[in-house]
Amino acid sequence: MTEQTTDQKRAVILLSGGLDSATVVAMARAEGYSCYTMSFDYGQRSHAELDAAARVARDLGVVEHKVIGLNLNGIGGSALTDSTIDVPEAPTEGIPVTYVPARNTVFLSLALGWAEVLDARDIFIGVNAVDYSGYPDCRPEFVESFERMANLATKAGVEGRGFRIQAPLQNLSKADIVKAGVRLGVDYSLTVSCYQADNDGRACRKCDSCRLRAEGFQAAGITDPTRYF
Repeated sequence: MTEQTTDQKRAVILLSGGLDSATVVAMARAEGYSCYTMSFDYGQRSHAELDAAARVARDLGVVEHKVIGLNLNGIGGSALTDSTIDVPEAPTEGIPVTYVPARNTVFLSLALGWAEVLDARDIFIGVNAVDYSGYPDCRPEFVESFERMANLATKAGVEGRGFRIQAPLQNLSKADIVKAGVRLGVDYSLTVSCYQADNDGRACRKCDSCRLRAEGFQAAGITDPTRYF
C-alpha cells in the first residue's frame, strides 16, 4: 500500500478482483486519485476473487484495501450465493440466475459511507452496459439514480460537498476495457473473473463471465492469462 499525500484527491473504488474492477483502479490512479479499494465477503460461491482483489490492490499501490463481511447468502436468490442453484454454463435469456439481488445497491451504499468518512468525493464502480450479463444494476440509469440518492442522503451532500459515482467502463466493450488496462499496466494474471473459480483461482471456462472475458481478450488481440481447471 502507498502513503496518502495531502494534495491528492481521494476515491473509493469497488474492487471485486475481476478484470473490470482492476481496470477501474488503474484508471482512477492514472487520473491522479489516491485510491481506497473496497471488496466484500458476501457469501459468494468463489472466495478466490477476494485473494485476487488483495493482489490487485497491492500491485496497483492503493492507499488502503478494505474487505467488508456481509451475509447476502442469508437471503439467497442467486447462483452466486446459493449452492443449490447451478451456475449456467450456456447463454440464457433474460436476467440470469447469477444476478445477486440488491448487490450493487448495497456495495455502493457502503462505499458511500466510507467515502464520506474519508472526505472522498468520488466513488468508482466497474459496471458495464455493453458486454455484460443483463444485470439491472449495471445500467446507466441505476448509476445516475444512485448518485442523486447519495447527494440527498448524506451530510456531505446536504452541505454542498456532493459525490460523483463514476462508471468509466459503462460504454466500453470488453475488448476496449482489456486494451485500456494493458495500456495502464494492469497485470490481468492477478485477476479472477470466473463465477465458480476453484480455491487456486482457476476458472471454469464455461460460465458467462469466463465467456465474456475470453471473447474480450480475443477481440483485443491480447493473450488471455486466465488459468483454467
